[in-house]
Amino acid sequence: MAGHSKWANIQHKKARADAKRGKIFTRLIKEITVAARLGGGDPASNPRLRLAMDKAWDANMPKDNVQRAIDKGTGNLEGVDYIELRYEGYGIGGAALMVDCMTDNKTRTVADVRHAFSKNGGNLGTDGCVAFNFVHQGYLVFTDADEDALMEAALEAGAEDVISHEDGVIEVITAPADWAQVKAALEAAGFSSQDGDVTMRAQNETELAGDDALKMQKLIDALEDLDDVQNVYTSAVLHFDE
Repeated sequence: MAGHSKWANIQHKKARADAKRGKIFTRLIKEITVAARLGGGDPASNPRLRLAMDKAWDANMPKDNVQRAIDKGTGNLEGVDYIELRYEGYGIGGAALMVDCMTDNKTRTVADVRHAFSKNGGNLGTDGCVAFNFVHQGYLVFTDADEDALMEAALEAGAEDVISHEDGVIEVITAPADWAQVKAALEAAGFSSQDGDVTMRAQNETELAGDDALKMQKLIDALEDLDDVQNVYTSAVLHFDE
């Protein structure tokens, strides 16, 4: 599970940075608003909204903030009309990058993303140039669980796969829309995950070490610092201790 762990570390670094910058609420509110607009305000029938709300609770967002975002998305309150954009490109060593944005000003967003790429040694590519290397999936990570019991419970709950790794970590893979229900079913069965999310996951990784790893992290940080950026996904696996 080495590749996943390194990838997860990047995501966790992002989450910590977001919290430090005070931007995590803003990003969650955007996601909740758009999810509600596209799929309705009932999380029971809108998996994307349910996932966004779960993340909001994890971040200790007040319930009033969540409800206002839903109301704006469903049109019950006036709000900004965000559009979703995805940019693709290449980083250090040809590592793939996908950048998901929500914005009310496409011209500003594409200029900011292009500037972050070019200033930090990357190249903004064309639509589809790296998307083929990523798969949309949910995952849950368990570090101390009975493998047979977890596998039985996970598959019964609707998981797509259960992967055991040499370091004892067990990973449950789900379809994006099934992630929340699989997580809830496993929790009800007594299994508590240490990590999990719905993500775009690289199928082929690019190993980077030393200066290249530092440069790639700088590029990722520059993209994540942009106000309109929601998520950055990469095929890069960074080794800072080499």
